[in-house]
Amino acid sequence: MSDPRLTVAKRDLASLSREKTIVLALLIQLFVAAFSSFLVVGLTSLYSPGSVSAGEVVVGVAGEHDDALVRAANDQRGLRAIVYPNPGAARDAYHDGNVHATLLAGDSGDRIDVTVIAPTESIETTLIVDQVRTLLESLERTERIARSDSLDRSTVPLPDDVDASPYFGFTYTVLVPLLLFLPPFISGSVAVDALTEEIERGTLELLRVAPLSLVDIVDGKALAMILIAPVQAAMWIGLLGFNGIAVANVPQLLLVVTAMTTLVVTLGLSLGVLTAKRRQAQLLYSVLVIFGFGALTAASGNSFVAERLFALEHPATTVAKLAVDSSTAVTTVHVAAYAVAAAVLFVGARRLVARTDPEGL
Repeated sequence: MSDPRLTVAKRDLASLSREKTIVLALLIQLFVAAFSSFLVVGLTSLYSPGSVSAGEVVVGVAGEHDDALVRAANDQRGLRAIVYPNPGAARDAYHDGNVHATLLAGDSGDRIDVTVIAPTESIETTLIVDQVRTLLESLERTERIARSDSLDRSTVPLPDDVDASPYFGFTYTVLVPLLLFLPPFISGSVAVDALTEEIERGTLELLRVAPLSLVDIVDGKALAMILIAPVQAAMWIGLLGFNGIAVANVPQLLLVVTAMTTLVVTLGLSLGVLTAKRRQAQLLYSVLVIFGFGALTAASGNSFVAERLFALEHPATTVAKLAVDSSTAVTTVHVAAYAVAAAVLFVGARRLVARTDPEGL
């Protein structure tokens, strides 16, 4: 601990144990990671309601195209269709509680018009609506294929049906990125407080008397906040593995977490130096981080932009691909890009701090 920056880092890490908000956030993440195998079942019901087995959904169908609805229902698990001779009988069956929902299929020009009668305030509503929606999507897919020869223009080829487990999709596209990205964001927010509170309380002057330069102080605080995030991420990955959720490419994932943490911590400390006010710095930090991730989401979802930016991937997509061991060359490039961007921003922030007059803070 002869290096004064290490002393500052140790001091900040020790003070985290007294921050109730940070401790609570860590405990929540610990709970999610430790009991992930149980939580994923319940959370998947919100992510994909149709994945939850809650008994058979019975729908009544009637109308001119009831046969098309029955064929689509026969190909869907957890759904059974009962044909009624006319729409009135189907409505009566729904009101009498004999079916969960009623679908009335009639003609509307050259299209099939389906009217759905379903409960709006039942505890089973979400599951029923999800099953009916899947049924209608299947019917739409079948009709598009059947009527493609009568169209003036060729239709866009539809992707093949994929029988993938929603538990797998939720775990690696939602749960794993959530656990790996929360520590960097928390570290960045804590870094803002760690510096601005020193300035507002006047303890920054005491640290400089040590003697420590402003660059040493900022380096120490950055070191503490950057190191804690990959340590947390490694713990969460270990707990996921203990719960039977295997995560591949751990070194690359920890590199992504470290790079992201460096980016947000450097941003937070830079804002702290520029504003010297906790509220202003926290507000700017939150806005810029949200805007940055929102811009990445919009860019990666826009095929025109993504193709011209080397098939831009959202960070969550990069993490998901690494976690399931399906990374591509583009994924590797993104990992390297995050590391380079973090190094460049950190060097730029140190130069900014070196040019800042501590007396003016």
